Amino acid sequence: MSSDTEVDGQSSLRELTRQSQRLNALWKQATRHDLSDEARSRAILQEAAQSLGMDLAVLGEFNGAYTARFVHDPLGILPEDTVLPADETICRQVLASGMPLFLADLDGNPEFADHFLVRSQGMRVYAGIPVRSGEVVSGVLAFLRRLPLPRGFEQADIAYMELVAGWLGHHLYQARQRIQLERHALTDALTGLLNRRAAESRLHEELARARRHNEGFAVALVDIDHFKRVNDRYGHAVGDQVLKVVARRLEAGLREDDWLARWGGEEFLLFLRNADQQEAAYVMQRLMGHVKAQPIASEAGNVALTLSAGIGLPARDDTDYHAAVELADSCLYQAKSNGRDRVEIQDAGITRWPAQVIKRALRDSRLRVASQVIVDLASGQVVADESLARVEMPDGQLVAAGEFVEVAEGLGLMPEIDRFVTRQSMARCTTKLGNGVVGADFAHFVNLSPQFLARRDLVEEMLENAQRYCKTCGITLGPIKPIVFEITERQFLSNLDTLESDLKPLLDFGFRLALDDFGSGYSSFLYLARLPISFLKIEGWMVTNMRKERKVAAIVESLAGFARREGIITVAECIEDADTARILKEMGVHLGQGWYFGRPELEENQD
Repeated sequence: MSSDTEVDGQSSLRELTRQSQRLNALWKQATRHDLSDEARSRAILQEAAQSLGMDLAVLGEFNGAYTARFVHDPLGILPEDTVLPADETICRQVLASGMPLFLADLDGNPEFADHFLVRSQGMRVYAGIPVRSGEVVSGVLAFLRRLPLPRGFEQADIAYMELVAGWLGHHLYQARQRIQLERHALTDALTGLLNRRAAESRLHEELARARRHNEGFAVALVDIDHFKRVNDRYGHAVGDQVLKVVARRLEAGLREDDWLARWGGEEFLLFLRNADQQEAAYVMQRLMGHVKAQPIASEAGNVALTLSAGIGLPARDDTDYHAAVELADSCLYQAKSNGRDRVEIQDAGITRWPAQVIKRALRDSRLRVASQVIVDLASGQVVADESLARVEMPDGQLVAAGEFVEVAEGLGLMPEIDRFVTRQSMARCTTKLGNGVVGADFAHFVNLSPQFLARRDLVEEMLENAQRYCKTCGITLGPIKPIVFEITERQFLSNLDTLESDLKPLLDFGFRLALDDFGSGYSSFLYLARLPISFLKIEGWMVTNMRKERKVAAIVESLAGFARREGIITVAECIEDADTARILKEMGVHLGQGWYFGRPELEENQD
């Protein structure tokens, strides 16, 4: 090898090392969990500007005018949120063409030589990269520099800028979507009332007002009794009509300063301003009587209704509205337990509903397990299922895990819930294997919480049960067992070393591991690097939105391709129609789960 070749090789190696180092530095900023989305965007912008040797970096939005949304500006030239006419910006060309623009000599460009950034601030170099929302250019990522570039715009630098633009564009798009949703999603479409999100925002305001004026208030939660029977007997169209009529009757009976919202399903929230126990009870009884007095006429016949209500009054020192709402929730549960068609009221000293219900469910053995099928998208065959926790209410209604898991975690009750679900799942797996209903390759997915994994006694107990079940199932199982444990990224953001240690006994036994909600955050890839992940469950939001958003579809397809190359099986959640299933199949996603294939069904013979 000649000396020139050696020099060239060393130079190439140094360049590769430099590119790798700055990409790693950028990745570290993009995956910081100690920052908000906006702060993370600023950190990415700063890292990029410093890496490229630029004096000014701006992520600008075009929405009629130009707004400097995020700025890295150590010179103090352009403050954030500066608004300029679009035609007065250098970035206008990028917006018009939809193509990147690289100018190595602004001073010599007659179109921009008089621009204030050139004339008064001495900027000589400009790079502008379009930022897209779908097919539309909604912004521009711009870098400016006072000194000429020694070697001009190199291809590696251009690729780096485009990567940063894509990253920041995604953040910008998400922020814009959040704003739009907040603006357009404040009203319940069926009843015309405030929806839950709007009600929660207004409750914040009402609490602040009450504290300023030293006033009290009451919050009532109202539920239509036996509403499920209305839907089952008359159909959902009549059910919707009933909801609208009840909303109108409740709203018509409110006092001048009170207001009403649809809280969810057949449940309404009433805010009663400056009301004590006696006044709140009187208002609620009057409203309930107004609804009960006259059956609701429908095409299917007259529908007679009653309501149950719970009223909560906050303590004077409450710092948010949640205490009053939780009290109302607890009282509503009490009203339904005591026979319905009644109102219960309590002050801030009562035990609150979610904790109460979960504790009672554990005490009264009212935990249940439902299973949902998972289908091979290529063959259409059921190849797996997932066990899902449910709480059975005294009236027979089932509460999904999403409604109580957070509270159960706060109470430290998740280990017992996980213990029950895993025991039921392993017993069900053993029965199906022994009866020849499924083969050894049929996978049974079970969720595990950090609290359960941290309990070594429970993990050891589960392994002992697993060994016993494996011996009695009638099938000789190899090193890979049918049970797959799911973990979610949101549950394990803190200590990956601890997670690895907690999972090791399960993985050593032959249980497989699935990463749920993949795509919900940046640390997902860290788990892939550190843990032996067998399955990736693609986040449901991405599945439901990929047909509307080209970028989301591209991400899902990229994830599927990545997983295939790594030998990981992908599972798409929340599939609700045939077209979505077909698209995912064409993308190369292996398995599908959702209501299109089957809703969760209660398992039989639960202990």
